[in-house]
Amino acid sequence: MKEGTLSMSTRKGSATKEDLQNFKEEIVHQFHIISEDVISQVKQVTEGVANVNEKLDRTREELKAEIDNKIQPVAQAVVSLSEQLDKTRQDLKAEIQETRQEVLAAVKFSYAELDKRITTLEKEFLELKHRVEKIENRSIS
Repeated sequence: MKEGTLSMSTRKGSATKEDLQNFKEEIVHQFHIISEDVISQVKQVTEGVANVNEKLDRTREELKAEIDNKIQPVAQAVVSLSEQLDKTRQDLKAEIQETRQEVLAAVKFSYAELDKRITTLEKEFLELKHRVEKIENRSIS
């Protein structure tokens, strides 16, 4: 439109101030149209990024909830196993202590019995020794 005017003027000679002003206004007008389009596209990209962020946040929360739901039973199982292990440990400790006491009592009893038998054997040995000495003394004389 106005470019044609500028083109004609430049063909004839030099451009007038009015032609230059019209050309400038046309460039500014085109710039506004282009900049509005760019701004519109930037707004669309911004909205898209915001939507993606919202979806990402929702997905993150859903994953966190799902992980928590799966971890909770495992954690409970671990606590339960830990409690069972503690109980088993205490039971074994008590059983070991009881067995230890029984073994100590048996050892003491065995020691006392052995001591009694050794004492008896020593007495019998001494008696036999005396008898042998008497017999030997009789045969010598």
